[in-house]
Amino acid sequence: MAANNRRFIKELNAPNSDQQPLCITFTDTEDNFELKSGLIHLLPSFHGLVGEDPHKHLKEFHVVCATPHGITDEQLYLRAFPFSLKDKAKDWLYYLPSGSIETWADMKQQFLQRFFPASRATYLRKEIYGIRQSNGESLYEYWERFKVLVASYPHHQFTESLLIQYFYEGLSGMDRHMVDAASRGSLIDKTPEEAQHLI
Repeated sequence: MAANNRRFIKELNAPNSDQQPLCITFTDTEDNFELKSGLIHLLPSFHGLVGEDPHKHLKEFHVVCATPHGITDEQLYLRAFPFSLKDKAKDWLYYLPSGSIETWADMKQQFLQRFFPASRATYLRKEIYGIRQSNGESLYEYWERFKVLVASYPHHQFTESLLIQYFYEGLSGMDRHMVDAASRGSLIDKTPEEAQHLI
């Protein structure tokens, strides 16, 4: 007797209990590796919000994972990184195609493409070369704000001398005179290293 192959629409539309594999392809490790909860709790969180800095997140992530665990850094980074993502960022990871991430370089590239688009790069370049000292902002505060801005876009492609010049041009008149006096002439007559030391 033939088997009953009739499947009702509700059965066909029922969710599949098998989970789709993650986008990350994990290589086998020689040791029985387990992510400890202590490490997971130390991981920085990235939510995928507009103002978050993905470069800073990757730096913080590397610092936490830079301890020996008996596996390669590559394996550790790939296994730990999903735990560092939250909210929209975690959703992004889970919606990547299965098996699309095979290396840490793949992960960083996909992550930065998603959370550091070309429009943000253009915006930050404009912010760097158009920076201005705010009213009531001390020289120290302005310098710190400038360094944070430059660090948020590590591949800005500006030379050190151009960065110093952009900073200098954005100084208030009073602070520019003070910096020039301290440099016994003009700050732009110094090497980039001398100028940074002076500031």
